[in-house]
Amino acid sequence: SSTEAGRAAAAAAEAGGRSGQHTRTARSALQGETQKEGARVSESPPISRTREYWDLPGGDEMSEFLVHLLGERLVNGEKAEVDVQALGSKLSLVGLYFGCSLNGPCKQFNASLGDFYSKFKTSSEHKDKLEIVFVSSDQDQKHWQEFLQEMQWPALPFKERHKKMKLWNKYKVTSIPSLVFVDAATGKVVCRNGLLVVRDDPKGLEFPWGPKPFAEVVSGPLLRNNGQATDSSALEGSYVGVYFSAHWCPPCRSLTRVLVESYRTVKEAGQKFEIVFVSADRSEDSFKQYFSEMPWLAIPYADEGRRSRLNRLYGIQGIPTLILLDSEGRVVTRQGRVEVLNDPECRHFPWHPRPVLELSESNAVQLNEGPCLVLFVDTEEEGELEPAKELIQPIAEKIIAKYKAKEEETPLLFFVAGEDDMSDSLRDYTNLPEAAPLLTILDMSARAKYVRDVEEITAAVVEQFVGDFLAEKLKPEPI
Repeated sequence: SSTEAGRAAAAAAEAGGRSGQHTRTARSALQGETQKEGARVSESPPISRTREYWDLPGGDEMSEFLVHLLGERLVNGEKAEVDVQALGSKLSLVGLYFGCSLNGPCKQFNASLGDFYSKFKTSSEHKDKLEIVFVSSDQDQKHWQEFLQEMQWPALPFKERHKKMKLWNKYKVTSIPSLVFVDAATGKVVCRNGLLVVRDDPKGLEFPWGPKPFAEVVSGPLLRNNGQATDSSALEGSYVGVYFSAHWCPPCRSLTRVLVESYRTVKEAGQKFEIVFVSADRSEDSFKQYFSEMPWLAIPYADEGRRSRLNRLYGIQGIPTLILLDSEGRVVTRQGRVEVLNDPECRHFPWHPRPVLELSESNAVQLNEGPCLVLFVDTEEEGELEPAKELIQPIAEKIIAKYKAKEEETPLLFFVAGEDDMSDSLRDYTNLPEAAPLLTILDMSARAKYVRDVEEITAAVVEQFVGDFLAEKLKPEPI
């Protein structure tokens, strides 16, 4: 029902997705909100590898950036301070380890990371180029301190909540444990799924774990569900959907049914399009049963190494995830799931990202990815949201272009919302006034909102509001 859809928007904004293990919602973890099960999806594309990460600018440049990113001091398990400027003079890679002492998977991963770290620091030729930094979401300082004593690496100080929140937002972390490797000189993501690095490269031989071209990672035989094999070179010149999914996951099965129709629609329209299924099934029998429903290609289930490398390449933290690539293997969108559900007739294929979205049941999950500007307008008729979109779009495009030029993720998503049950539910959930138009920035995971309630929303008002937010001049109100 439409009322249920409205509740779904709020629920999606709060939860954002689900994961197959006990997780803690990104950023809201700092508020102590624990979440169970789910499939979390992180939405930041890997950067192009343009150089070797150990060939870096001078130490001063790296140190200045790390001080900006992490602050002047870290602490270790012995309660000693670690000088970030001195640390940064020799590093090329920093692993940001997001976790919590009370989280079972974090405790398990902490032991694995400890083994990995010990081996790397004693035997790798790059042992001085890497440091891990723990970014905790603990609420209790005693628990945090006890957990820190198990670690061989430093951490952000317990009281640095604002800096921790900025890191959760900057790197769009959506579950814990999470290990994100970033360039020490620039902060750009080198590898988002460090958990797989620890598992798949225990000796650190592939340091610095930068992204490789899709064609190289996918290289090898691909299967049809009739057992026939084809070489991955057959993908050349086509749009490719890389589909991370599993039969045990109900949202995956629902998406697969829709995706089968979308696949056929696009192919019948004459587009060169293929999908590659990357299974997260728990057995080969389950894989075969699920794959039998699919008309596209798959990585062989037995090729666990290739499946894992694709997960690592795109930083997959949850399923279902559908990533669209252009004919050159570049990411078009990581929001394939949302696009397929929003565009069943595939009119907008290959679904290049739009600067401003109309809030809907299927894209409300994106409200949990980080701060979102939402302009609520007084309209119930279809098409009447267009003027609101046209008002925001130039500002959104300017922000997107600015951060794209810096090879950084856009710090805001942009939405317009009309008058419907979904918008009403979102207003209720965030305790917003009934006024329209109403200009807001909602950071659902941080439980924070920023509101500009004025009689008339102009481009100048929006631009000032966005600028003040990015400059951290606005005072948040709690949700």
